[in-house]
Amino acid sequence: MAVAEEGIAAAGRKPSIPVKFFYGLGNMGESSFITAVAFVFFYYTAVLGLSGSLVGAALFLGLCADAVVDPFFGSWSDNLKSRFGRRIPLMLFGGPLMGLSVGMLFMPPPGLPDLALFAWLAGWAMAVRAFVSMFHVPYVALGAEMSSDYHDRSSVVAWRTVFGILAQGGMTGMAYSVFFKGDGGLQKPDGYPAFGWTVAALIAASTLISTVGSARYAAALPSVAPVRQHLLRRLPGEVLEIFRNASFRALFFSAAICYTAVGVNSAFNSHAYVFVWKFQPDMIQTVTFSFLGGLFVGVPLTPVVARLLEKKTVVLIGMGLVAGAWILLGAPRILGLVDLSGAPALPLVAGLVAVAGVGAGFCAITYPSMMADAADEHEHLFGRRREGLYFAGLGFAFKAATGLGVLVSGFALDIIGFPKDAGRQVGLVLPEALQDRVLFAWGPLGALMVLASMAIVTAYAISRHRHAEVSAALRLRRGAAAE
Repeated sequence: MAVAEEGIAAAGRKPSIPVKFFYGLGNMGESSFITAVAFVFFYYTAVLGLSGSLVGAALFLGLCADAVVDPFFGSWSDNLKSRFGRRIPLMLFGGPLMGLSVGMLFMPPPGLPDLALFAWLAGWAMAVRAFVSMFHVPYVALGAEMSSDYHDRSSVVAWRTVFGILAQGGMTGMAYSVFFKGDGGLQKPDGYPAFGWTVAALIAASTLISTVGSARYAAALPSVAPVRQHLLRRLPGEVLEIFRNASFRALFFSAAICYTAVGVNSAFNSHAYVFVWKFQPDMIQTVTFSFLGGLFVGVPLTPVVARLLEKKTVVLIGMGLVAGAWILLGAPRILGLVDLSGAPALPLVAGLVAVAGVGAGFCAITYPSMMADAADEHEHLFGRRREGLYFAGLGFAFKAATGLGVLVSGFALDIIGFPKDAGRQVGLVLPEALQDRVLFAWGPLGALMVLASMAIVTAYAISRHRHAEVSAALRLRRGAAAE
């Protein structure tokens, strides 16, 4: 039997290993983009000298634009008709356009005044985020419908996550070993355009290969009845409908708060490594690889743990590991219990970041798997499949919240008095009080947000027993409809 036709039955479908491989490859594109964006905040603030408020506002506009179009692409991909199913056409165009926009983001024309530089950053940030939505929303929705098995869904997410980790590791190694190697490191402006276009090429290639490789399987997935009402007219009602599901609400709002914390932490990463911990590029690379190593432990461990514990419990454990690591990254030094920098501080920081990576791995696998289960519950409650909108909702929470995190970080840099020309002063030593404020924003502040997110996600009520009941009811309904 052809790979594309394996396990496509409405009940009990499971994709084969080759299908999971090609599907997972697509996440290399988005993960490369996420890795690249982590450099953008530092590039525009510390290297190009644009104020943190303007950079935060520009990136926030891009993320808001992305979040607004997420439901549009979600509904479109839920109801699109093509010979390759609902998702593939949007993915085919979204990936390469994402790559093109990333390249342009990293090469602003030299000598632009502040407002023009802000406009360049905001314009391309909005463009790249829109194309991210065009690829990502149907891509993750396709992953949710590939398998109907409660546990196999975690396997599909794991393949996707592993390729994402590989991309992050490759991009990080390339960044610090090639483009930002040596004295000055991240403070050298010449490496950023070449780095951006290299990332752009990887995004375009990986997303195209994944889309083409997944097309046959996607084409054979069960279809849905056509919707006659125009997308823009039906969309508001569809969005209201998904928020009627309590399981979706718990995931959405907990994700929004958790991702805000991620946005703040990510935006301050380079500032903390360079100006507080005094790490050289090779040390930053080591810390980043420690995080990815933690992910590599957490990702394969998650399906094993999820067979023993409920998925909600696994997510809570993951969040707890992240919050604990972030507190310990900032609080001891702020309280004067630790006074390390440079190479002596590397084992401490790398170890705690690795713990956060394990926790992030738990969340990265289990959150999408829980959302797929919630989409099944939605069909059971309301009689319609909404994977696209469900994952658009998760994407909206991620993008709007991380955008808010970056916006908060940008204003925070200005409020705490971080020098705009810091990137041009290699070896700059910040006052201790300013270093403490950077550390607090980088670690403990985000940890407090994660703890709030943990409180919200406890309301999620789909257990393996509840999912078994939902699946049985759906099989009966589909069987009756087929008669």
